[in-house]
Amino acid sequence: MTHTYNIEGMTCNSCKASVQEHLLALEAVTNVDIDVEKGEGQITMNEHVANAVLQKSLPEKYTITEKAIVNIFDSAEEADQPKQAEKSKLQQLKPLLLIILYISVSSVLLHYKSWSSHEFMIDFMGLFYMVFSFFKMLDLKGFPESFRMYDPLAKKLPIYGWVYPFIETALGIMFLMRFNVNLALIMTIVVLGITTIGVSKTLLDKKSIRCACLGTALKLPMTEATFIENAIMIVMATLLLLG
Repeated sequence: MTHTYNIEGMTCNSCKASVQEHLLALEAVTNVDIDVEKGEGQITMNEHVANAVLQKSLPEKYTITEKAIVNIFDSAEEADQPKQAEKSKLQQLKPLLLIILYISVSSVLLHYKSWSSHEFMIDFMGLFYMVFSFFKMLDLKGFPESFRMYDPLAKKLPIYGWVYPFIETALGIMFLMRFNVNLALIMTIVVLGITTIGVSKTLLDKKSIRCACLGTALKLPMTEATFIENAIMIVMATLLLLG
């Protein structure tokens, strides 16, 4: 079931991410959709959670009161429309898929005259970091809050979320300039490995949260595509190190 609440005290995307993080920490809550402008939030739960429990989970600056209840469980309809649900999921991931496609094509074009899978992978990783860090840079204030919702290190060390976009930019430059590539490969395995652990846990817990891979500019859901995106980079880095 989904309950709609009025949430007072939110003023920005950072507030939005903070409210989502605290509410999703409750075991019965599976999804939180916040509209900062309206001051509303739709909370999906496995079982009803009392308003007092929700309020207690939030920082003191926020006040939450129940507005309405909407039942979203309609298994018969869901069974009859699996293709529509799948299409909606693909539409949500369209920006991510297009970006990866453009990065792949660009990397191929750089080496189509004298093909080298080794050089292709290095340029792919360099362009990947540069593009993805650009989107994170668009909202340096809101990104850390979204990122710490699933990255284990960012949860324990908040400053890591603030410097993460700069780490990606530095790695992108190192790959594209062929500067200390082995170090960049090791850092890739470590950095993306940590994030992948958090992504895997989120998927296994079936928590519905926003992926911060493209910052807060694009609203991307945390899905298997996020796991695959990180896995590709980790596999490439491992192959290049072994090679």
